[in-house]
Amino acid sequence: MVRETKGRKRIRELIAQAASNGVFPGAVFIVALKGRIVFHEAFGHRSIVPEKVPMNRDTVFDLASLTKPLATTLCIMKLVNEEKTLLDQYLAETLPNATLADKGALTLRLLLTHSAGLIDWRPFYEKLMDHPLEDRKKLLREWIIEEPFAYEPGKGNLYSDLGFMLLEWVIEEKTGETLPEFAEKYFYGPLGLKRTFFRGTSEGGNSRRNPPQPPFSKGGREKFAATEDCPWREKVLQGEVHDDNAWALGGYSAHAGLFGTAKEVYIVANMLREHYLGTRRDFFKPETVREFFRRQNIVEGSDWALGWDTRAIEGSSAGKHFSRDSVGHTGFTGTSIWMDPEKDVIAVLLTNRVHPRRDNDSIKQFRPVFHDSVMEDLGLVD
Repeated sequence: MVRETKGRKRIRELIAQAASNGVFPGAVFIVALKGRIVFHEAFGHRSIVPEKVPMNRDTVFDLASLTKPLATTLCIMKLVNEEKTLLDQYLAETLPNATLADKGALTLRLLLTHSAGLIDWRPFYEKLMDHPLEDRKKLLREWIIEEPFAYEPGKGNLYSDLGFMLLEWVIEEKTGETLPEFAEKYFYGPLGLKRTFFRGTSEGGNSRRNPPQPPFSKGGREKFAATEDCPWREKVLQGEVHDDNAWALGGYSAHAGLFGTAKEVYIVANMLREHYLGTRRDFFKPETVREFFRRQNIVEGSDWALGWDTRAIEGSSAGKHFSRDSVGHTGFTGTSIWMDPEKDVIAVLLTNRVHPRRDNDSIKQFRPVFHDSVMEDLGLVD
């Protein structure tokens, strides 16, 4: 018990010092062992500009690229689980009415493992803003199809937002529902989540400074962690998506736009954990989750599973003590989740590191230190 007390004091001091040193204004983190939460704490501030407001455990974060595993991948997993689509089916078969050109031979497996030959990112928002909101998603997809390959599909690896934008198209085609509708209907609603949601703009941001917004039905603006003091939108972003492409598309896309709390991120992760272990079967077959968590090895040296990263041998944000087959993901705004099925640990770390500026990247050095300290405290060091 003495060891645990000292270890947990050290983790608290680590987080508090990081907030004090400007790694991020504030953070909320959860650590669970064998399905039991052993840490759930908040530190620092959810905003410092224009005023300092303390962080609390129920703060809602812009989850950024955690949207990929916690929304888009979940939905694709559901379709695969119910055999409504196949991982190795060509997009030309999955989207039979679309003009896909040389992208028609791509598969869901290639897209989910970031090995589909697509470039990583484009500032599509710059051109999208010249078009009505209702036309933007269609235009975006046309531009992605027209984009030359960065490398031969299946022969390289490049983390790509564009691949997930195409996966959203698959979800819409196969379900007849939007990504937010499908995710809410089959996951967030049944799990009883109240503060995990996509929050779109009603007009897609036709005015950069003051885009029309629906009411804050999930809580007031003060419930959200602030992100950037955005030079493009000319205000501190709080309660609207930080990612510019997602914002121009109406507030969300398949690569970014999900909001949530640390506790509810943990609930989704624990649901997946229980299916992986075979103690639960209501959302997925256990073998479906195990396949999505498996490092795919499509490209030599790639650590990608299906929609999830796995722990790299060197340089992983999970540190060095999480098992090699752990799965996780990070988000640009300062969010991350790592799950270790072997040691049965889940660690959720949500921060607002881009507040008030996005060029603060010291969290890259902080994350592995944090995860190493967690495993050391739990006595799970190899």
